[in-house]
Amino acid sequence: MKVNSLPFLALLLGAVCAGLSGCGKKTAAPVPQDIRPVRAEQMGAHEVSSVNSYSGEVRARFQTDLAFRVGGKITARQVEVGTQVKAGQLIATIDPQDYALAASAANSQLAAARAEALLAQQDLKRYTELRAQNFISQAELDRRRTSADSAAAKVRQVGADATRQGNQREYTRLNAPHAGVITRVNAEPGQVVAAGQAVAQVARTGEMEAAINVPENELDRVRQAKSLSIRLWSAQGKAYAGKLRELSPVADAATRTYSARIAFQKPDDDVKLGMTATVDVATNGVENLSVAQAALFEVNGHPQVWVVDPKTGQVAARAVQLGSLIGERAAIVSGLRAGEWVVTAGVHKISPGQRVRLVRSAQPS
Repeated sequence: MKVNSLPFLALLLGAVCAGLSGCGKKTAAPVPQDIRPVRAEQMGAHEVSSVNSYSGEVRARFQTDLAFRVGGKITARQVEVGTQVKAGQLIATIDPQDYALAASAANSQLAAARAEALLAQQDLKRYTELRAQNFISQAELDRRRTSADSAAAKVRQVGADATRQGNQREYTRLNAPHAGVITRVNAEPGQVVAAGQAVAQVARTGEMEAAINVPENELDRVRQAKSLSIRLWSAQGKAYAGKLRELSPVADAATRTYSARIAFQKPDDDVKLGMTATVDVATNGVENLSVAQAALFEVNGHPQVWVVDPKTGQVAARAVQLGSLIGERAAIVSGLRAGEWVVTAGVHKISPGQRVRLVRSAQPS
């Protein structure tokens, strides 16, 4: 019996198709992208203040160079560096012999001038009586009167010179003009000094200040400082309020800096002359964008930050231009706008386009 093969083939093909449809490849389910939690902060205008520090030295407000008013050979010096002196105390002396001789000669000339003046005055008296009796002419009396006036003037002249010579002798003794401490000695006994040459320096005790040098680009910062404080190496942990007393208008020829004096408002016994001091200059705060330095990373030497898209939660690198570094933060000149979110932690563990979940950082004050 002949069997028709067509129906059989049809059934076989149908079974094969059914099997194939049951073993078809299934579509893989989408794998969710890893969402990494990161710390971030929102950009906003914050008050940014800065503090600059300058090294200096504690000095007295009034320091006087002491010098003889006449020249000569120093015979004795009564003080050393650090000696406390009182007003009028003897500092040094120079050889007074020449000045004593000059004073003695001037006094002798004064005595001679006085004798001549006395004689001229007596002659004038006698000639006045003779003129009254008409024994001499008026011209002769006038000559005698002129001689007497000239002699009196010579007495005054020689007397002034004698006084000057006496002063010169007194100038051979150098005395302290006021109470203080000797901070420098410039001459030794036996040395010949000229008039006006500094022999020692005395610092008046009481008012003290820190002397610093300020670069020309920092002058306005010092002038407009919000506060000034002085720290001493010898007194760690203590700070003294300061006040700008003097800022030189002329730069030093060698250092090209401007000297400034910061006065101690309330110094105590720990503040001593010559100590090393540090002056902290705090400027007024200004409204500016700033970001934590932990948010910064570099690409080809250029600073960048990760900016988070608030709609998609994805991050993108953004180049920024930085201003000054203030503590742990950096001022932003350009590249960011207020309101944008910036990653502040984990910046080296994320990649462009990665989705993140924000964990807010504490906002800077």
